[in-house]
Amino acid sequence: MSAELDHEAVIIGAGFAGLRMLHECRELGLSARVLEAGTDIGGTWYWNRYPGARTDTESWAYCFRFDQDLLDEWEFVERFPSQPQVHKYLTAVATKHEMFKDIALGTRVTSARWNEDSNTWEVGTNTGETLRCRWLISGSGLLSTPLEIPFPGRESFHGEILMSNRWPKDEVSFAGKRVAVVGTGASAVQIIPEVAHVAEHLTVFQRTPNYVMPGRNYLVGERQREWIRNNHSYLWDLCETQVFAFPWTTENRFWNDTDPEKRERIFDRGWEQGGFQFAFKTYDDMLVVKECNDAASEYVRNKIRAIVDDPETAENLCPKDHPIFSKRTPLGHFYYETYNRPNVSLVPVKNNPIVEIVPTGVKTADGVVHDVDMIIFALGFDAVTGALMALDLQGKGGVSIQERWAEGAETYLGVAVDGFPNLFSIIGPQTSFTNIPPTIEKQAIFIGQAIHRARSMGSNVVEARPEAVKEWAGTCEAVLNMTLLPTGDAASWFLGTNVEGKKSNVLFFFGGAAPYYVMLDAAVADGFPGLVMEPGLEPAR
Repeated sequence: MSAELDHEAVIIGAGFAGLRMLHECRELGLSARVLEAGTDIGGTWYWNRYPGARTDTESWAYCFRFDQDLLDEWEFVERFPSQPQVHKYLTAVATKHEMFKDIALGTRVTSARWNEDSNTWEVGTNTGETLRCRWLISGSGLLSTPLEIPFPGRESFHGEILMSNRWPKDEVSFAGKRVAVVGTGASAVQIIPEVAHVAEHLTVFQRTPNYVMPGRNYLVGERQREWIRNNHSYLWDLCETQVFAFPWTTENRFWNDTDPEKRERIFDRGWEQGGFQFAFKTYDDMLVVKECNDAASEYVRNKIRAIVDDPETAENLCPKDHPIFSKRTPLGHFYYETYNRPNVSLVPVKNNPIVEIVPTGVKTADGVVHDVDMIIFALGFDAVTGALMALDLQGKGGVSIQERWAEGAETYLGVAVDGFPNLFSIIGPQTSFTNIPPTIEKQAIFIGQAIHRARSMGSNVVEARPEAVKEWAGTCEAVLNMTLLPTGDAASWFLGTNVEGKKSNVLFFFGGAAPYYVMLDAAVADGFPGLVMEPGLEPAR
């Protein structure tokens, strides 16, 4: 290793992506340092520790494949693991593999600049330290940059203000309090039922209603746990072939090929199975065929009307401006049922927006002040690009990532950007939209193989070809336009339209996990045609 380098690789973030990339660097024999802003590892599962936080993926597919020994002894507790369970698993991985010695906690990356004279990255942190490395890998996460509270007057509020994605470590009590939850996205859908149990009154402020799928969570018994252990290889294979990398078989069922008299029963089965099976084990073309999507959307609206007692509240909870799954659909655990409680009220704010926070509560445009003791903001994220765009990140010629992505984010296969040599991202823009951990594994392996190939040919500079970036961005756009995702008024972070002023562009590849994994493998087999590998000033070792 060159004496000028502090580490061969610097990895941003110690969540799933950062831990998996650290393992990959070690497999390559690279010295690596993980920089984590939090005071513990976990990433998403460190910051989002609000009541009710849990995954929307079955626990046996929300883990790492590389350590089967740990999985063979792991006690899966629930179908959808809670935040403490996921954090416990990640801690077990980091402890077993002695990763903590290579992780700097409480260290936030503030800048990263490419030095063209030495072909290195100079990475600045909030501690005032500057680290020089050959390879810079971002594992900062697609949902790690929370949207700020946009309403004036928050400083005047006499009660408590909390954010779902920056939840305090100390216990928060809702007992006997009047609580407001602002937002009805995935986090709020999990928080709302928890708060309602003990709050004196809960007021939910909803801008855009969601299609919320029933979770059907349950405790995993010892017999099922044994079956999972004996069949994990089979379950992993399912993740690699199922369209969104879930551990399920594929139905190969299409709307126009189905007897119309059986369609309602197929929706019933998907609904009762819980999780995302309503989306992915009913009709394979739900995101493509409008008639199918319309029927599925109305099916869920009728479920809402059947569950919620008050007709007006039920209609307000029914999404009508966008197709089902055109924005991130949450899983609910008795979410709609919560609105039948006498201590819960819904305030739609799309046409009657919140205008300010006042000393006693929340004021809406109609002049009504909703008096509360606590406000929980669950406003969502500047997704996918937010973390990198928040950095002083400069590539060749001093061009910033903000300048490069001024007209919208573009990448090569979701992992590299032209003009930013030796920078890789895991779950970056235009990654395949999937269950995340299996894709993290695939991308970490791909990045590791790219670095290995470069080093083996005496290169220490790897950069995405501009034409490969344009081609991949065009592919993502073309696939998006084959679906119903761009239609309606979803204000979805899939396209960045949930952030005021953010330029809309496709932030994912929506063609499915299996085709994406095949493309990654093909790129490796073909010698990385989308990447330029050039000799640098010094031979790599």
